[in-house]
Amino acid sequence: MLVFLAVGLPVTLLLLLLLALMMMYYLWRRKRRRPYQELVSTAPRVPACTAPLILVSQGPWTINSEIPFTLPPRLTPRSHKDLKGEEDEDEEVEELKIEGQRDILAHRGSLSVRSWYPMGTLLAGLYPVPPLKEVVAPPPGMATRLCFAVEYRHGGEQLVVSLLRLGNLPPRFHSNVTLVELRLFPDDRRPRQAKARGTGPDPEFSDCFVFQVSGVSVIHGTLSVCVLSVEQDGKRHAVGRVLFPLEGELGQAGRVLWRDLETEEDTQCSEVGDVQVSLSYSPSVQRLSVVVLRARGLQLLTDAGVCVQTSLQIHTQVVKTKRSCVVSSDTNPYFNHRMTFKLRSQHLDEACLRLELLQPNTIRSEPPPLLGVLVLGPFMYARGLQLQHWMDMVSAPQELVERWHGLGRAS
Repeated sequence: MLVFLAVGLPVTLLLLLLLALMMMYYLWRRKRRRPYQELVSTAPRVPACTAPLILVSQGPWTINSEIPFTLPPRLTPRSHKDLKGEEDEDEEVEELKIEGQRDILAHRGSLSVRSWYPMGTLLAGLYPVPPLKEVVAPPPGMATRLCFAVEYRHGGEQLVVSLLRLGNLPPRFHSNVTLVELRLFPDDRRPRQAKARGTGPDPEFSDCFVFQVSGVSVIHGTLSVCVLSVEQDGKRHAVGRVLFPLEGELGQAGRVLWRDLETEEDTQCSEVGDVQVSLSYSPSVQRLSVVVLRARGLQLLTDAGVCVQTSLQIHTQVVKTKRSCVVSSDTNPYFNHRMTFKLRSQHLDEACLRLELLQPNTIRSEPPPLLGVLVLGPFMYARGLQLQHWMDMVSAPQELVERWHGLGRAS
């Protein structure tokens, strides 16, 4: 017996110790599990401090005002001393209970306390809902405008963009399907796409997009919204775009924003002239193709003609420089000159193109007169449409992406 106790007791203690260690390990593993992330609603969130807006995916409007509701009769509480020994009062209590249950059934669907006393019901027919076009009316004017809202959630490091509607779409696009492509520069290459719920001059959206970006980087970002019109045969037309720098705007995220769409005619109004360029990149052969199509509004200095010099630059080093042939001296010359450069895919975020419009100089010892400069590249080198053009080329490999750009003066 003593031998059994001497052997069994240590074994029992060892088993209990192993069981305690297993429980501690299980609890430790549970604590190491990542907490559930907040689920982001796919419906656009409209800030409460703005005018009331309809969420198309949610149907009716929610109006921030006091809504009266009816209260049903409540049961009168009675003490047990008063009810004890009084049969008449017991019958009265039973009747009150039955009446209370009928009231609860009559107010089915309303809020209740402990599933017994209803709080009341809403009469939805007393509150008419105004249509979307009357509440979210675009500002006066004939320009095409985009209505959207931007919110940054610091807890999850999420930038939430809600698309609401377009206003004053040109008549030639009324019967087409309207698409919107969103990008967050400088890091986001993949466009997010939304489709309008209808056609006409004021198509409506019901889309919410979430960009995962840190609080340090978001203030340096730029939101790009490109509006496209698609015909029945699939042909696309660029309606315009909105470039929305986020720096200084996230503090005003509690309101709906209206922004005018920039078109090619509006944005290309440089004092020294404009140039039309087509870009294409082929990842399979690692080749960058540049086609200089034409220029307009040039401020010529001589009658010696015009040419385009294109340089591929990685960081501060010029890798390759090519020059087009000289065309006739005209303020709106046609070049249609194609140049190709060898560029690896890993250098797309480090390289840029510098285009210079020159006029040949008869004196070789002197530099040629410079008419204008254009730099196309990633966020390190370019902003605005120049940056958008480069990102469109990267996101659509082996496709020609054509844009007009305003020339800048040489620095």
